[in-house]
Amino acid sequence: MGELSRDSGGGAVGWAATWWAAATRGGGDAPSVLTGSWAPLAMVRSSVTWRSALYLAVSLAFGIGWLVVLTAGLSVSVALLIIWVGLPLLALLMIAWRAGAMLERRLVRAAFGVRVPDPYRRLPAGRNPLTKLKGMVTDPATWKDLVYLAVLFPVTLVEFVVSAAVWGATVTTLFLPAIVAGNGGAEINFGVVSYWAGNPLEAVPVMALGAVFLVIAVYATRAMAIGHTVWAALLLGPSPAQAENVELRKRTEHLRASRARGVDAAEFERRRIERDLHDGAQQRLLAVAMDIGRARAKLDDDPEGARALIEQAHSGTKEAISELRDLARGIYPAILTDRGLDPALSGLAGRAPVPVEVDVDLPERPPAAVESIAYFIVAESLANVAKYARATQVSVRVAREDRWVVVEVIDNGVGGAVARPEGGLSGLADRAATIDGMLIVDSPPGGPTIVRADLPCTW
Repeated sequence: MGELSRDSGGGAVGWAATWWAAATRGGGDAPSVLTGSWAPLAMVRSSVTWRSALYLAVSLAFGIGWLVVLTAGLSVSVALLIIWVGLPLLALLMIAWRAGAMLERRLVRAAFGVRVPDPYRRLPAGRNPLTKLKGMVTDPATWKDLVYLAVLFPVTLVEFVVSAAVWGATVTTLFLPAIVAGNGGAEINFGVVSYWAGNPLEAVPVMALGAVFLVIAVYATRAMAIGHTVWAALLLGPSPAQAENVELRKRTEHLRASRARGVDAAEFERRRIERDLHDGAQQRLLAVAMDIGRARAKLDDDPEGARALIEQAHSGTKEAISELRDLARGIYPAILTDRGLDPALSGLAGRAPVPVEVDVDLPERPPAAVESIAYFIVAESLANVAKYARATQVSVRVAREDRWVVVEVIDNGVGGAVARPEGGLSGLADRAATIDGMLIVDSPPGGPTIVRADLPCTW
């Protein structure tokens, strides 16, 4: 399907907005720390909360490990540079910290549900390892990886301390009756006061405090997870320029593919029109010409037979005209050119086998390309409703929203519509993509089915 592209500004602010939008929608239905509910009960039930808590509890080990590896590795490599042994050691260390950064991106995604793309430049082609090492050394992402791993220890230390405090208090207070039963008594120190529980029943009231600590713990975990995600995106993700280039490249590839599919669709449509003309109107007109020729031959000897042939030719001519009119309407309806979308869509609704409510709210006529795409989106959607939906009611809405024309077709049918390759809905998405628009199909089993297209438009 096509994708909308709205301006988000430039520089770091634009990059941040682009990354946040991509991060909050890129996971689809998968939970993430950026999109999950902030309701306490929902956070307790969410798997992402417990994955985040686990990561924050064990990530200190990664921080300590990389602190040792980098401190020892850099010290030894730099010290041995004088005898050239340090160069291969430094190269191996660089490869190791790039691999560690790649692993960290995967851990961030597994723990927090947010994808941080690899920001690396493409390595030079060929098998020369020195050329590839040079490409790695000149890649800024390599050194950002080093900074991230070097700072990982203090960051994870803070996260571990806070996690240990809030979750330690939560576990202690929630399970105090079991602790008291095992130890024969326990004292809880709240700073200014302390509470002694000599048996499990005396510890039960403290469990209410444990529920409070649990809420604090899940909120603290969510806040630290978001902070860690943003920090990882800044150092391990693409730079603003890279993000813009990647987005532009994806956009270009998407448009190129859409244009190619559009060319294929136009060629298929041309062949269909040629086939329809050859097999339909052309054959009828040929039959008309033959009937007129036979009638001319019989005009003197058999006037009645000539009259019957002329009547037959006249009927065939009307049928050919009707076929040509239908064919022209399928290419581009004249009513759309002459009167605009509202009458054209009303005509489609009048020919539909189910009741269709049409609401067109356009203060001025959009460009012809937008009108044409909107018309054929509605036409294909109504055709699909007639064939598959078993619907009893359809609503069509076309409205202007800022610089966009929004087309929405909703039916109350059985749902289950899917945009398959070479299918009608995919063809509509390609039509929309040719003007940088987007088409979305939302059709859960049981319905309703919503086909929505956002088409860029200026007046």
